[in-house]
Amino acid sequence: MANEELNSVDGQQEVETEQQVNESVADGAADESAVADETIEQDALPDAEKLAQDLAAATAEVEALKDQMLRIQAEAQNVRRRAEQDVEKAHKYGVEKFANEMLPIVDSLERAIEAVGDDEALKPMREGVEMTMNMFLSGLAKFQMEQVNPKGESFDPALHQAMSMIEVPDTPANTVVDVMQKGYTLHGRLVRPAMVIVAKG
Repeated sequence: MANEELNSVDGQQEVETEQQVNESVADGAADESAVADETIEQDALPDAEKLAQDLAAATAEVEALKDQMLRIQAEAQNVRRRAEQDVEKAHKYGVEKFANEMLPIVDSLERAIEAVGDDEALKPMREGVEMTMNMFLSGLAKFQMEQVNPKGESFDPALHQAMSMIEVPDTPANTVVDVMQKGYTLHGRLVRPAMVIVAKG
């Protein structure tokens, strides 16, 4: 009987000791786990800061590249617009040199008409020269070449070149009283100024 009680007490002690050992192991494992978590958190903190810095640097680089791309696009648009304007000007003013070479011919035809005057014997010749000159002017007009004949108008330094100034009674100052040579514009741009005589004030 005493042996049975002793065995029972020893069994209980063994169970209690085993429970204590298990509890101690569990506490130790929990402590180790807590220490490990703390270490991970401490290790992760510098990584998070580094990642945040890397993200900020990458964002700044993206913004810089986006700005650079927008500038390149704007530059390309400007180049294209300038090229289109150059092509348009070439179409508009490509005949300017040719037209300039033709103007002395028109001047000669006008002088021929003035030289013939009102002589009836030379009337057919005058009419032929006038027809030739009108055809010439019509051809120039198709290319937007317009004649500047400012007689009786106010002097405009942008379109006229004053050759002399004379006193003219009953005529306002700076009025064109005579045109020595007519001027011409191409698409509104002056090709040759009209040479004029202007009334004094």
